[in-house]
Amino acid sequence: MSDYRLSTFTASDGENLALYDWPLPALPTPRAAVLLVHGLGEHAGRYNPLAQWLTHEGFAVRGYDQYGHGHSNGARGGLSHPTRLLDDLQDMVDATRQRMPAGTPLVLLGHSLGGLVASRLVAEHRVAAIDALVLSSPAFALRLNRLQQALLAVLPRWAPHLSLGNGVQPGYLSHDPNVVRDYRTDSLVHGRISPRLARFVADSGPQVLRAAHRWSCPTLLMYAGQDHLVDASGSQAFAAQASAPHLTVQAFDTLYHELFNERDNAAVFACLKNWLDARFANFAAQTG
Repeated sequence: MSDYRLSTFTASDGENLALYDWPLPALPTPRAAVLLVHGLGEHAGRYNPLAQWLTHEGFAVRGYDQYGHGHSNGARGGLSHPTRLLDDLQDMVDATRQRMPAGTPLVLLGHSLGGLVASRLVAEHRVAAIDALVLSSPAFALRLNRLQQALLAVLPRWAPHLSLGNGVQPGYLSHDPNVVRDYRTDSLVHGRISPRLARFVADSGPQVLRAAHRWSCPTLLMYAGQDHLVDASGSQAFAAQASAPHLTVQAFDTLYHELFNERDNAAVFACLKNWLDARFANFAAQTG
């Protein structure tokens, strides 16, 4: 069952992106607005449980399907130009700020590829200040064999739009068999990636890591110790280099890639709640 309102957002270049808004329980003002950025091959509708949890905590929630994903335009896993995902997120941030009540903080919450896109946008200071950033298993480092590395060096130049398998193994998303089953049968999930998108991912991780030493955005980094889809060493490297006053890090040693969709996710949600409560007006204070 979904509780979101689905509409269409037209990006600055005219492409249509699917937009999801979750109704907020009646409050004078939201504690903050949270913009969800999903991972490779999936769509924002898969974040319905997380979004419902956030709305019950007093946050306004919005998400969108990235280009080439879900209900949005674009070849599955494709990329029309190298900075497409960054440009779209910038458009989405600007549009979300315009509809927010004055003074409402904006939080980016990105998972995997979405965490990478959100981090790079923050690192490049492409938008007005983001008030906070939450990263779930961000794709800062990839697991590539020698053949994949060789192909990545050649294909983006000669065949940027070639459709390839993205290598996501659903069995390693979560220990919950229901999550894996739903992923496998979801008609909006795809298993494709283009060389241009793969190049964007491979280049963006090192760019974010190079910017880590000057990080100033309050950030919660959560990553999985048993991640078989992205290399957790990327998160560890970011944690080692980023400015401690602005970064909170939590590793979940026994969990798989999709932390919020794990069978045992109570500690994940508790970590997120504690971090949000420390930074934004308490829900009870608004309702009491």
